[in-house]
Amino acid sequence: MKLSAIIVNYNVARFCEQAVAGLLASGLGSELEVFVVDNSSTDDSLHYLRDRFVGEAYRQVYLIDAGANLGFGRANNLAAAQAKGEYILFLNPDTLIAEDTLEQMLTFADAHPDLGALGVSMTNEDGTFAPESRRGLPTPWTAFCKLSGLTALMPHSRRFGRYYMAYLSPAAPHATEVVSGACMMVRRDGRTDWFDPDYFMYGEDVDLSYRLMKEGKTNYYLPAALVHYKGESTNKTGFRYAHVFYGAMLIFLRKHFPYYAFCLSPIIALAIVLKALTSHLHAWWIDLRHALSSNRGRQHQRGLLYLGTHGASLQHFAAERDLPLRIVEATAATHPEGHTRLDLTDIGTVVYDVHDFPRRDIIAHLQATAGRVRLALYDHQAQQLIAHGKQIHIPTR
Repeated sequence: MKLSAIIVNYNVARFCEQAVAGLLASGLGSELEVFVVDNSSTDDSLHYLRDRFVGEAYRQVYLIDAGANLGFGRANNLAAAQAKGEYILFLNPDTLIAEDTLEQMLTFADAHPDLGALGVSMTNEDGTFAPESRRGLPTPWTAFCKLSGLTALMPHSRRFGRYYMAYLSPAAPHATEVVSGACMMVRRDGRTDWFDPDYFMYGEDVDLSYRLMKEGKTNYYLPAALVHYKGESTNKTGFRYAHVFYGAMLIFLRKHFPYYAFCLSPIIALAIVLKALTSHLHAWWIDLRHALSSNRGRQHQRGLLYLGTHGASLQHFAAERDLPLRIVEATAATHPEGHTRLDLTDIGTVVYDVHDFPRRDIIAHLQATAGRVRLALYDHQAQQLIAHGKQIHIPTR
C-alpha cells in the first residue's frame, strides 16, 4: 500500500464526495486507501456518505463514524491509527485535486528521504494563488509582523513577510516551514499522534510542521495543482473564526515560546477584536453595495457559464435565482481550452461538469483567467452543484 488518504467531514458531504472522487481518479488503484471520518455531522452527511460509498467503485474507501465532534486533529489521528500506506495524506473535503497531483507528490517524496511534510500549490476558487500554500513558523517576530499588519504592508519582504513567504516563487519546489493541513503528505513512521489534540481547529498543521522540523526533517512545497474552495468548512468571518484562529497561534506560542506568548497575549487579544470588527464592517459594506445596486436592473447581474453536456438541468436552478445562464455544450475534446477562449463579459461563475472535463484541465483553465471568474463544479450524475462555498442539490425536472 503506497498511500493512505484521510478526509474529515463535518456537514460537507457533497464536498467530501467530490474530494474522494478526485482521489480515486488518480490512477493509484490498489495502492490507495481512503478514510473518511465523519465528525458527528448534524445534517444528513453520515447517511448520505454511507449510501454513496458502496459498490466496487468504492471498495478502498472506509467510512468512520467518530461518534462526536472530535475536532480536526483528533479525527485525523483516529484514521491514521488504521492507515497502512507508506505515506499518509491529510486532505480537506473542500478541495479539487488534479489527477496527476498524487503521483507528483509521491515521486517527490520518494526522492527526498529527509521529508517531514509535503504541501502543494493551492488555488483559490477564483484562480488566484492561495498564499497559505507555504508559510513561515509563527515565531514571536513572525507572529508580531502578522498581527501588526507589517506582513500585509510588505508581503515580499524576507524580514517582514515571512509568514506567507511571498518572496519565494510559487512556480518552483522549495523547502518551507509550515505545510497547510488542507493538503499535507507525511511519511508514515508508526506514530498515531500526528496532530496535537490541544488544537480543535487551526494551528494543528503549524504545530506538526514545527515538530517535524525539530526532528531534523525538512518540510517542502511542491507546485502541484489543487483548488481549495474554503467553503462551508472554512468560514473566515466574525468573532468565532478570529478567536479560534488567533487562539491557535497563542497555543503554539505558549507551547514552544512561553515567554513570548506572555508578551504577545495582549496583541493577540486586540487582533481578535479588530478581526471581528473588520469582518462585520466588511459584511455591512457588501450588504450596502448590494442594496444600492439592486435598482440598477437585473440585466447587469453577472451570470453563469456552463461547460458540459447536461446544462439543461441547471436552467430551473438559474431561473429561480434570476441568474443569467449561458450553456456551452462542451467536453475536453471539443473545447480543450475550456472557458479561456470564450467571452466572459457579464460572467461571474464558470460551471464545469466533472464528467466532461478532467480536473487537471479545469484547474489549469481557472488559473489562466485568475481573478476574473469563480469556479463551480457540477456532477450531473450525483445531481450536485458546488458553487461559492455552497453544496447545492439540483433535482431532476
